[in-house]
Amino acid sequence: MNNEELRKRFNPDGSLLRRQQMRMLEILVEIDRICRKHNINYWLSSGTLIGAIRHGGFIPWDDDLDIEMMRSDYLRLMKVLPDELPDWLALQDSTTDPNYFFFYAKIRDRRSRLQEQNNYDRMWKEQGIYIDIFPIERHPIWMHKLTEKTVGHMYKIWRTSTDDQNSIKSVRRIFKFNERVVFPILRAFTRILPTKVLTSGMGIPFHNPRFKDEIFPLSSHTFEGHEFSVPFNYDAHLRHIYGDYMQLPDLSKLAPHVNTLEFFT
Repeated sequence: MNNEELRKRFNPDGSLLRRQQMRMLEILVEIDRICRKHNINYWLSSGTLIGAIRHGGFIPWDDDLDIEMMRSDYLRLMKVLPDELPDWLALQDSTTDPNYFFFYAKIRDRRSRLQEQNNYDRMWKEQGIYIDIFPIERHPIWMHKLTEKTVGHMYKIWRTSTDDQNSIKSVRRIFKFNERVVFPILRAFTRILPTKVLTSGMGIPFHNPRFKDEIFPLSSHTFEGHEFSVPFNYDAHLRHIYGDYMQLPDLSKLAPHVNTLEFFT
C-alpha cells in the first residue's frame, strides 16, 4: 500500500487519530521553537523518525510522538520549559506531577484528555495528548538493563494495584531511591567505563544501542511539512534498532497506545 492508501485507511483528515496527530505536531513545533531559542539539540526518534523517513510524517496508524536528546541537554530543557511553555501546554515529570513515575518527561496538551491502554495514567495530574522527551546517556547496555530491574517492581505494583492510594506511595519510594541513590552511583561508575554506546536514560524500559557518530552532527528532515532535527546517519541509526525499518509491519497486528480520547477545544 502507498502512503495515500495508508492515510485513507488509518488516519484520513478529520478522523480522531488525525486530529490527535495534528495536536502532537503543534506540541512539537513549540518544543522545536524553545530548543532553537536555547541552543538545545534534540532529534526525532523511534516511530516518529521512521515516519519522517518512510512516510514524510506520522506513520499513518501512529498515536504517539517521540524525541530524544542527550541527558545534559535534557536537564537544561527541563529548567527552561516552565517559563517557556504557553498556557495550553504542561510539563509532566516527577517534579510537576507527584504521581508520575517515569524517568522521562511528557509535554501535555491541556485542551484534550486521553486514557492509555496500559492505564498507568489513571492518577496523573495531566492527561492530555502528549509527546515524549527521552534523555539519552552513555553507559553499557548491561548497566541499563540493571536499572530496568531496579525500577521494574514499580510497574508490577501499578499494574496489579487494588488500592491506588497505597500503591502510589510504594511506587514513589522506589522511584526516589533509584533517582537519589542507585542512579547517581551508577553514573559515577560509568565515568571510568570504556564504552561508546548510548542508550535511553537510566530506568527507562528501552535499551536499544545508539552510536554518537550516527547521530551527530544532526541533520534535518521533513515531517508533516516542517523541518525537524534527525540523526545525521538516520539509516544506520534506524537499522541498528529496527532492522529493515522500510518494511511495513503486519497491519493486522497493530497495537494502539490510546484507549479513549476527547478534545475540549
